[in-house]
Amino acid sequence: MTTSASTHGATSARWVPYALVALTVVPAISGALRLAGLAGGPQLMPADSRIAAWPLPVVVHILSVIPYAILGAFQFSSRLRRRWPRWHRLTGRVVVALALVVAFSGIWIVLAYPLKPGSGVLLQGFRLVVGTVMAAAAVLGFAAIRRGQVGRHQAWMTRAYALALGAGTQVFTGAFGPMLVGTSVLANDLTMGSAWVINIAVAELVIWRRNTRSARVAVRVAATSGEPRWQPR
Repeated sequence: MTTSASTHGATSARWVPYALVALTVVPAISGALRLAGLAGGPQLMPADSRIAAWPLPVVVHILSVIPYAILGAFQFSSRLRRRWPRWHRLTGRVVVALALVVAFSGIWIVLAYPLKPGSGVLLQGFRLVVGTVMAAAAVLGFAAIRRGQVGRHQAWMTRAYALALGAGTQVFTGAFGPMLVGTSVLANDLTMGSAWVINIAVAELVIWRRNTRSARVAVRVAATSGEPRWQPR
C-alpha cells in the first residue's frame, strides 16, 4: 500500500508544472496581445491611455513574467531536478533574476501609473506589498540554497512563485467575486487582493506538507539506523 501511494503521489506530482502553466495561460495571452498592440499590431485588448503614454513598465513586466511563470513551474518538478540537476541549477538562477524583475516592474507600474478606473488605493497597496514580499522571498530563497538549506530554499521560492501567479487566480476571483461582494471600488480591490491571499495560503499548505513528509522520512531513517531522531529547526 505504501509503494502504491508513493507511486500515485509521484504520478500526480508530474502534472504540477503543467497545472501551474495552465493557470498562467489567460494572463499570458492577455500580455502577449497587449505587447502586439503596443508594437503596432491589431488592438485586441481594451485601450488604456496610461500604458499608451508610457508602455515601458508594462512591457518589462510582461516580458519577464511570462518566462518566469513557465520556467518557474518546471522548477517544482522533482523528476526534472533528479534527472537534470545542472539544468535545475542553471535555470534556477535565471528564475531568481526574472523573479526580481517581475517584482520590481510590478512596483514600478504602481508608482508610474495613475489609478485605473474602477480600482482604488487599497489594490495599489496590495500590489506594493506583494512586489516587495516577492522580491524578498526570491532573495531569501537564493541565499538559502547558497548555504545548502534546501528546505528553506524551496519554501521561499514557492512563496515567490505563488505571489507571481496572482494574475492567474484573479481570472477566477474577478469572474466570481462581483457576484459575491458586488462591483464597488472596494469590492474590486478586495476581490483582486483575495487572489494573492488564496495563492499564499496554498503555498503555505504545500510547504507544510513537504516539511511533514521530510520529517517522517527523517524519523524512519533515524529509527532504522539507530541515529537520534530528527528535530525541527
